[in-house]
Order: sequence, then C-alpha cells, then structure tokens
Amino acid sequence: MVESPETAGHALVREHTVYECVMGSRAFGLATEDSDTDRRGVFVAPTPLFWRFDKPPTHVDGPEAEQFSWELERFCELALRANPNVLECLHSPLVTRLDATGRELLALRSAFLSRRAHQSFAGYAISQRKKLDADLRTHGAPRWKHAMHLLRLLTSARDLLRTGTLTVDVGEEREPLLAVRRGELPWAAVASWMARLHEEADAAAVRTPLPPEPDRARVEDFLIRVRRASAA
Repeated sequence: MVESPETAGHALVREHTVYECVMGSRAFGLATEDSDTDRRGVFVAPTPLFWRFDKPPTHVDGPEAEQFSWELERFCELALRANPNVLECLHSPLVTRLDATGRELLALRSAFLSRRAHQSFAGYAISQRKKLDADLRTHGAPRWKHAMHLLRLLTSARDLLRTGTLTVDVGEEREPLLAVRRGELPWAAVASWMARLHEEADAAAVRTPLPPEPDRARVEDFLIRVRRASAA
C-alpha cells in the first residue's frame, strides 16, 4: 500500500525532527488561560529522498494539532531572507525537542541575522496593519488580539535593530500589550503607539549593529554537511 503524501510527511516529522519549540503567545509571554500551544519544528528529510522524481515536502502541517514543521533547507532559506516567523522560531525560549543537528542549527542563529530584518519585519507589519484597517472599516473596531501581536512584532523589530539580538518574550511589556488585547485602549492610542514603533525602528536601522547581509556561506556549509551525513 502506497503512503499518502500527508502520511509520509507526518512520518518525516515524527522520525526526523531535529528541532522543535513552542511559539505563539506562550513563547511571547502573552499566554492566557485559553491560549493554544503552537508547536513549530525543523526536520531533515533523508538525502536519498531527494534522488527521486517526487521530492520530500518543504513543510508539513501536523501530525498534532497546532503543529507545523519545515524541512531544513526551506527553513534556512526563509531565515536567510529574515522571515519574521522563522527567525522568531529560532529564538524561542521554549525548546521541546533538540538533537545534535538541532544544536548546530541554534548555534548558527547569528549567521541568519542581518539588516534584511528591517524590510522583512516592516513588510509583514504593513500587511497586518492593512488587515486591522479593513476590520475598522467593516466592523468599526480592529481585532484587538491581532493589534496586540502587531505591537509585539514592531517592538521586537525595533529592539533587534537596536541591539543586534532578537528577543521573543515581551518581558515588562506584557501587561500593556494584554490591555490592548482586552480592548482597554482607544484605537487612536494604539495607532499612535504603532506609528512610534515604526519611527523608532527606522531610526535604529540607520545605526544598527547587524551586518548588511546574512552569512549565507556558513549556513550553506552546515546544510551540505547535514546532507552528506544523511547520505552516508
């Protein structure tokens, strides 16, 4: 009996995950009693699977609820582009699964960070802001949870550009952000807060300690070593 693509993908996640963490509100320090546990991971498809016409998946949903995993190469590609979701996954304070390859991946965190983060985080923030504005026009109010997470993202981007370090947990910003989620602040105040964070991020980008580009060669060397070890 031939396995379905979904079944094969789930087997890759179960058997070949090298790194898994918890993301979402629990990683951000914004969890409430009804928060889900969002799991994100990285798996390494065995090298011989790439020799066939049908390649292994670049990502897999599941097998558990709220679980999503990337194949290592796809994960590295996205991280080199400074994809916010992927970079934050690399810096989660809640690691739930880790092997030797996963530890090497985490040791490469600095190689993925660059000034590209300014545009990638800003672009993602703009897309989210458009959704909030659409809610305002349609329903007269934004989705406050989404507004909270946009503020968190903007704060994270500003601090990354200022310090060169990506911090996922919001720390002392927890209570002000949860107040936004509860709708306790007027939209005008929240919009002003967002605008200030955008300006602060732009200013930080001018003198950021981040390098202009990520260390692609270092990441590629790691990927090649992993593929060779798997093939052997």
